[in-house]
Amino acid sequence: MWTKKRQFMKRAILYVHGGSGNHGCEAIVRTMVDLFRACGIANVVAMAINPSEDEEYELDRVIELWNATSEYSKGTWRFLYAYCMHKIFGKYIYLDVLPYRKAIDKLDNEDVAFAIGGDTYSYSHSENNAYMHDLYRKKGIKTVLWGCSIEQKSLDNVQTLADLKNFDLVVARESLTLGLLRMYGVKNVELIPDTAFLLPQKTVKLPQGFLEGNTVGINLSPMIIGYENKKGIVIQNYIRLIEYILRETDMNVALIPHVVWKNSDDRGPLSELYKRFSYTGRVLLIEDCCAEELKGYIAHCRYMVAARTHASIAAYSSSVPTLVVGYSIKARGIAMDLFGTADNYVVPVQSLINETDLSSAFKWLEKNGSNIKTHLHSFIPLYQQRVVEAENVITSL
Repeated sequence: MWTKKRQFMKRAILYVHGGSGNHGCEAIVRTMVDLFRACGIANVVAMAINPSEDEEYELDRVIELWNATSEYSKGTWRFLYAYCMHKIFGKYIYLDVLPYRKAIDKLDNEDVAFAIGGDTYSYSHSENNAYMHDLYRKKGIKTVLWGCSIEQKSLDNVQTLADLKNFDLVVARESLTLGLLRMYGVKNVELIPDTAFLLPQKTVKLPQGFLEGNTVGINLSPMIIGYENKKGIVIQNYIRLIEYILRETDMNVALIPHVVWKNSDDRGPLSELYKRFSYTGRVLLIEDCCAEELKGYIAHCRYMVAARTHASIAAYSSSVPTLVVGYSIKARGIAMDLFGTADNYVVPVQSLINETDLSSAFKWLEKNGSNIKTHLHSFIPLYQQRVVEAENVITSL
């Protein structure tokens, strides 16, 4: 699928990489490396917050890992300035960013820096984002915000908007974000689907109870639970959904984690569900593994119910009919680009009121599953080709 081109930059630097414990982050890095190599860029570096975490999933075999942070001397003018800004003006940002300075100092103006934390600008710490971005720009380095999804409320922040306009290129991964960026006057913007749509899947040995082509993959995250408007409603909806599947169908259920960070571990709520239903012999919990293996499991599912964006991307790109329990613009935007609408394909977690809301949405997915699978099978190759065409966007830098 990729074509080789001559190298035109010294290095591609990937920063704002959260770590491979979030297998969506891992999938982005793996597929970005393939994209750069197709452009003739052999030297690709990831600024790793926790290199040992990336090495655990063997990411060091495909990309050079630099430790994004390091210890710093308190006898330098940088520390004294940061300390004074904190003590006198209450500004923490200069101390927060200080550990990143040494790695950035190693770069030169022939490098191009790609911020690959696609959601970063929709969450907090916008001041940190802008200051970190400014450190790269002061080195004379071209900068790209890659694969972003951004809520409108974030664009209402004057500092965030100004920072976005300072990138040499902003790449939105879905059209809702593209429309908002253009509406707010960000001109240097392109639409390119998430590179994770091109992630290969590894062959996996299906565990006992995983029925080939007749298993519902279920992903649940602590993050969406945090967005619920009624305490306990998310777990209750997932319980009722599994009860429906076991009672009304002959399908089994595979609980599939996609993020295993200590502060946001999918295995927490999924283990609760497993303990509740393990006695049936029809519900199993998939162990943590790399992104390509997780996609291997997801590809063997008949349906997928996903809370994590990249669990849904793994399913979509494997032509598995998928229902997303979403909380933000990214779920709606990706669904609209794939199907022309987010209705019936995305259940906003904030809209869950009754315990059977998710089951009702799943029934629609069941009823239309054959047509959805046919659509994905024909549409996904065209969608993936748009990712391949990103070569032209990168070389245009």
